[in-house]
Amino acid sequence: METTWRPSLLAETEKPYWKDLQHFVREERRKHAVYPADKDVFAALHLTPYEQVSVFILGQDPYHGPGQAHGLCFSVQQGVPAPPSLANIFKELHDDLGCAIPNHGHLEHWAKQGVLLLNAVLTVRAHQANSHKDKGWEQFTDAVLRAVNDKPDRVVFVLWGAYARKKAGLIDTQKHVIIQSAHPSPFSADNGFFGSRPFSKINVALCEAGKPEIDWQIPDL
Repeated sequence: METTWRPSLLAETEKPYWKDLQHFVREERRKHAVYPADKDVFAALHLTPYEQVSVFILGQDPYHGPGQAHGLCFSVQQGVPAPPSLANIFKELHDDLGCAIPNHGHLEHWAKQGVLLLNAVLTVRAHQANSHKDKGWEQFTDAVLRAVNDKPDRVVFVLWGAYARKKAGLIDTQKHVIIQSAHPSPFSADNGFFGSRPFSKINVALCEAGKPEIDWQIPDL
């Protein structure tokens, strides 16, 4: 775990559920292919230190196809085509801010600017969506969300879809900003994600708080 997160999250790793969760994941890796790779499970925390978080985009479950997930929600490894949800994110980004659609789907450029890209569940069995749901990851990632909520400076929380919007009650809206809409999935993007202009809204909220805007344009490889 990235060292700046440890003061906020160390207590979670000492709770009984954490030991059970780690045992579960080890057994899953022993018996099945599990994504992302062990070294990438906490990539979101490694790439976006606690004190740098200014935007929190909450996903649900890692991609479960080979070579896709690498620890950042909605992001895929270099050389892997953008899945439909990410393709829709790029389309909305283009329509919102005019950003060119990149030739890859690796979102590290955002993470390094203070955009925490965290799934609620951090591992998944290959080809089985939500297979690691309700095993303990949600308790841990809720603790991450509460830690970010405790930051004294404004954070913009981005909640796409019904699952993410359920977390709104954990966020202090007197201090922070919530931007929510339908999920970018092809099943829901036409019902409120397209046209929601989240990226320009995020930058407006950051500017109002005296914080730097995010450069959303992802450089081509």
